[in-house]
Amino acid sequence: MNKHHLLSIVLASSFAGPVYAQSESSVVSAAELAQLKAQISELKAKLAEIEEQTDAITSTVVVHSQTLAAQETVETAPVAEPEDGITVGGAIRTNYSHTSYSEGNKDRGGDFDFDIFRLNLRGDIGDVSLNGEIRFFDYMTAIKYAYVGYRFNQNWQVNAGITKVPFGNSPYNSQNYFFSTNYYLGLEDDFDLGVVFKRSVADNWQLDLGFFKNDELGGIDGYVDNRSDRYSYDIVGARALGEGIYDEPAQALAEYNTFSGRYAYHFKQGELAAELGVSALSGGLHDGVHRAGDYQAWALHVNSQYRNWHLQLQHSEYRYDIDQVDRIAVGAYSFYDSIAAEATSTTLNVAYDLAVNFGAVTGLQFYNNYGVVYDKSDASSNTVMNVTGVSVAAGGLFTYFDWVHAKNQPFVGGSGAGGSGDYEQRFNINIGYYF
Repeated sequence: MNKHHLLSIVLASSFAGPVYAQSESSVVSAAELAQLKAQISELKAKLAEIEEQTDAITSTVVVHSQTLAAQETVETAPVAEPEDGITVGGAIRTNYSHTSYSEGNKDRGGDFDFDIFRLNLRGDIGDVSLNGEIRFFDYMTAIKYAYVGYRFNQNWQVNAGITKVPFGNSPYNSQNYFFSTNYYLGLEDDFDLGVVFKRSVADNWQLDLGFFKNDELGGIDGYVDNRSDRYSYDIVGARALGEGIYDEPAQALAEYNTFSGRYAYHFKQGELAAELGVSALSGGLHDGVHRAGDYQAWALHVNSQYRNWHLQLQHSEYRYDIDQVDRIAVGAYSFYDSIAAEATSTTLNVAYDLAVNFGAVTGLQFYNNYGVVYDKSDASSNTVMNVTGVSVAAGGLFTYFDWVHAKNQPFVGGSGAGGSGDYEQRFNINIGYYF
């Protein structure tokens, strides 16, 4: 309603009597006129107050209506879903080594070589995730892993393809470039073809259950040119008497139908966090025609951290049960080696994290990793490896500086089935750019 129209109505209703009297008598005294002016001023003031209250109420209603509309828009707006897509990453690595077991290497002051070029794929398409890594060496190409995953709910997911065998301290039982002695037994960072059901940490415990049809190269009848062209160590044959420890085995063997399980309990007390776990696996061995035997392994493991300190412990035992065979052939990195058919392994790792601000360098990790393989069924000498070193993080660069002191250790002048009592040394620098 128009404000001036409202004022006219109020004045008309308030002064109808006096105005009518004025028209009848046509006589108005000065006192009566002054009184009328006072009443008019009072009514104008009241009208202004009413208008202010009306404007306030109207403004409140408008603001409230706008707020409700905004809330409704937010509540009904669609939730942004993560975009589908595959991310490509990778690394380029080079390696320098100076060794005690190669006279030529010592005479040259060490050797600097290309290590690997690798590509990583990771992403999601719909509810299915993809993970893959392929590695290119001078002497071979190898797929480390390639699997798809699906998450059933907040706690459970499944991975299928060339995926990691759940066993031992995770993700690694080491901090150095060479891993631990377990890696060369096929008991660390091993990948095979199968399916793994994973339960995330909930109520302080987690569980991984896996079934692997065969190794990553298709088992005993896999269509490959060289069964040692692989990233993970696996059995490739039985060693006959008189056969060289580095020879291609005359009797081929491969694992199949392997079940693996890993249970871990997590707890935290103050600044101490720890994971206590147990792992086990069991599977069959095949010669291409018949079942030739079976194999088993188990481990107890601890992975803990107190402030910047890390401590890892693991005790493992394995056995390849094949009639009249005390030594088996294993393969990896386009290289055949030998290990005892049965042995025990113990590892102890200590590490310290140090955050720094020195140019591009942002983090250092100092470590000492020790491992020993003993009680071997082939009566060969113990395998011992101690690695003291530091890793350096600097942007996309990640570098390992390792001093290795070992005997009967692959890639440090020995074999897992060696009989040497002498220790060898290797100073190694591995420089990687990760993208």
